[in-house]
Amino acid sequence: MQSLKNYLLPKGSHWNLDLLSGITVALALVPEAIAFALVAHLSPLTGLYAAFFMCLITAVFGGRPGMISGATGATAIVLVSIVVQYNLGYMFAAIILMGLIQIAIGLLSLGKFIRMMPKPVMVGFVNGLAIVIFMAQLEQFKIHVDGGAVWLQGSALYLMIGLVVLAMLITHYLPRLTKKIPAALMAIISVTALVYIFHIDTRVVGDMLVGSNIDASFPSFSVPEFTLNWASFKVIAPFSVILAIIGLSESLMTLSLIDEITKTRGYGDRECIAQGAGNIVCGFFKAMGGCAMIGQSMINIRSGARGRLSGIVAGISLLIFILFTWGLIVMIPLAALVGVMFMVVFETFEWATFQFIRKIPVQDALIIVTVTVVTVATNLAIAVVVGIIMASLVFAWETAKHIYAEEEMIDANGSKVYKLRGPLFFGSTQAFKELFHINDDPNDVIIDFMHSRVADHSAIDAIKYIAQEYISAGKTLHLKHLSLECKELLGKAGDLLEVNVLEDPDYHVVTD
Repeated sequence: MQSLKNYLLPKGSHWNLDLLSGITVALALVPEAIAFALVAHLSPLTGLYAAFFMCLITAVFGGRPGMISGATGATAIVLVSIVVQYNLGYMFAAIILMGLIQIAIGLLSLGKFIRMMPKPVMVGFVNGLAIVIFMAQLEQFKIHVDGGAVWLQGSALYLMIGLVVLAMLITHYLPRLTKKIPAALMAIISVTALVYIFHIDTRVVGDMLVGSNIDASFPSFSVPEFTLNWASFKVIAPFSVILAIIGLSESLMTLSLIDEITKTRGYGDRECIAQGAGNIVCGFFKAMGGCAMIGQSMINIRSGARGRLSGIVAGISLLIFILFTWGLIVMIPLAALVGVMFMVVFETFEWATFQFIRKIPVQDALIIVTVTVVTVATNLAIAVVVGIIMASLVFAWETAKHIYAEEEMIDANGSKVYKLRGPLFFGSTQAFKELFHINDDPNDVIIDFMHSRVADHSAIDAIKYIAQEYISAGKTLHLKHLSLECKELLGKAGDLLEVNVLEDPDYHVVTD
């Protein structure tokens, strides 16, 4: 029993904070799940069921206590393409395959590669998602008229803004008075009570469901109407791969962010498996699947939740809302939820960016801005790939500057020694070739690699080139302190290598 308690509530956690925070998160999940389902041209229940399954399964089995998963906009944007081009059977089959891919990534311990994010990429990701969350909330300031959306105007707009500001103020200042009750939950309750006590006419959750029929029932198991053959597999596979990468990218980067905030460590591979299991269940229960939600995760963590109990309570509470208290949930003013989410945006965005961006290297600042813009304009997966490519190129460029040689003459036999320092790889090969003065050097030359390392095939080719230049000049060249694998890859130039089994390093060279 004690072990179960420790699993649900790690040391330092408080059950009351996890319990109340879970309820708060469940309330915040409702409009998000409905909105993302509508984005994907699906029934609201499809998004609500996804939020329930993803939240509960990842809370129980995931690698990051306190992180909240559910239906997300990142996956909805991909799913809408399947729904429009094919049918729901294809979509649910793609979600199941997405889950299988995520489980495979977790079992093969590949999640660490997604988590290997340079700090500028991480900052750009956080800022970009904060902006995306903010822009998503602006939709609640619009009403749909004749198939189009128009901004609220006049008293309706001012009233909406006033209630949003009130919810933000409660969320911001209540923790200064007490931390026993999650500020976000109190903000939602207070604004809702104010609206109904004073009969304030403002938009509520139910307004999002106009024209939608919600049958409050437990989700039922159903095999997707999908013929499994090679032709149909080729249709869903690309979508599933994209969904898996987007889902895990957002989940594992959110995991890393929570690690930083809580000063604890989550387990990425375990989270990959839990995310995959959740999506497989979603596919068989007519839910749209999803991944970690940074907004709801921040609400949970900022409310003081640290254990798995918060996510479990959030998932179960959401199901209870759907089955038994749906009539009350639809009465919650959208302004209360928007205010809470605006505070999430405020607390998520790295405001320090404006201070340190002028002090950090230009290339790091460019990466932050680029990742932020690409996240907002496209999606997280593309932004992360772009950011990592930029960071890798910057690293290669900067590392290439660190190769140099110390020159020394040996009077005894008139030999000259080049003591090479720094890594030799594709980025530094040109600088390496420019280190040598072939025409001016004596007839006997030694290149010492003791303090260098040959990293790839481009480096091998550069060594071959220098060796051939010295041979063509009729001079004798000695290569010292290279690995035996280098000797094999150098071909004929390897005959110039002086082997010393006691001092020569042993490493492999990247050749493909």
